[in-house]
Amino acid sequence: MIIKNVSYEIIKDVGETVKLANLDEIVTDYYDNFDYIVGDWAYGKVRLKGFYENDNKNVKEHNNIKNVDKYLEDNCAYGCKYFILKKVNKEEK
Repeated sequence: MIIKNVSYEIIKDVGETVKLANLDEIVTDYYDNFDYIVGDWAYGKVRLKGFYENDNKNVKEHNNIKNVDKYLEDNCAYGCKYFILKKVNKEEK
């Protein structure tokens, strides 16, 4: 999947909602530096959060992909639908 000239792989799509997210409109350049984008659904809207690989120089405990399950449990609606996208490569414009 390509979003704003960046290729992503769908790692997980609980509830098959990634296609409903209209990602070209909601993913901004803020997410360019993240290795992953996690989207969770609540009240009919998607909320995005960026995560990093463990070896990324910008990684912190709260945005380390190894802690994504804790994020989903602590910060998202119980049993929510969600997706995880992993950046594959940057495309040439």
